[in-house]
Amino acid sequence: MEDEVAGDACTLEVTQGRPCPFCGASMDHRHCKYVCPEHGVVYDCSDTFW
Repeated sequence: MEDEVAGDACTLEVTQGRPCPFCGASMDHRHCKYVCPEHGVVYDCSDTFW
């Protein structure tokens, strides 16, 4: 039973976000990163230009 509770606490929140500037695919928003399924991490919280 404890393993089930611990597993629930470890799930990541993933939401659909912006289109990738390179290919137009919908990127996943994970924490402070936007991840394209084709190109990987495109933006993250250290980027100051967007």
